[in-house]
Amino acid sequence: MKTGVITKGIGGFYYVDTGEVIYECRARGKFRLMDISPLVGDVVDIEADDVSLKGYVLDIHPRSNEMIRPAIANVDQVMVVFAAKSPDINMVLLQKFLIYAEQVGLNIVVCINKIDLDENQDYKTVMEMLQSIPYKVLTTSTKKLIGIEDLKLALKDKTTVFAGPSGAGKSSLLNLVQEGLMLKIGDLSKKIDRGTHTTRHAELINLNMGGRVADTPGFTSLELSNIEPEMLQELFPEFLRHIDCKFARCLHDSEPQCGVKEALQRGEISVMRYEYYLSLLKELKAIRRYK
Repeated sequence: MKTGVITKGIGGFYYVDTGEVIYECRARGKFRLMDISPLVGDVVDIEADDVSLKGYVLDIHPRSNEMIRPAIANVDQVMVVFAAKSPDINMVLLQKFLIYAEQVGLNIVVCINKIDLDENQDYKTVMEMLQSIPYKVLTTSTKKLIGIEDLKLALKDKTTVFAGPSGAGKSSLLNLVQEGLMLKIGDLSKKIDRGTHTTRHAELINLNMGGRVADTPGFTSLELSNIEPEMLQELFPEFLRHIDCKFARCLHDSEPQCGVKEALQRGEISVMRYEYYLSLLKELKAIRRYK
């Protein structure tokens, strides 16, 4: 029996890296009966033949965390990549992904790419909002080679998911992180101003400097309907420092003597973030009402 990490899964085949050899494995039927699917990032025990390099996944070790979109396990951090321009930053999608990453329990780093295209530097308003939460924010340009060394430092010795909308430049950034990766880069569609989906599945890539990265399919939407309204505030880290409210079950909406709203008035919480919180809170309440 050998132990390794699933680095890629395609069509029922799982490619397991033991540190010396990569084996092509199928999953035993027991996983289907248990309604469990092996995920990229899983640490697994396998039974494999050293001649054919083929085998079977026998057991999956307990996961430290699990993402549904992209489907990957045991991640140290997520690198949320958005373009400053072409396409413009979709603030609702950015906020949704931050909340999703908080829900999964991941460390979050935001990378604002293509800053060379933002002549007015509008991205700085978004950067300041993110840093106030606080999240670590990197600014990069693949054309001008800005911020690439900072990006490498953030990735070193960690398992990182690269995630973000199509066209943000995830694959272009990774090609600069490690020479020879040669990930496919999609042309940006001028009609819809978003990139083609060049990455079709999650795949862990070993970095020579240490660590692994997963380039994942781009997305244009994200579903958060499974969050209970009362739990939403816990996914806004900047709120937690100010929950000194009169009512124990305060939702920071219409309640009086609310610590979060007082912090908002003092400028200690972003108006943009608070308005998005109220919008999502209303949406989640409506979902619960009609269940």
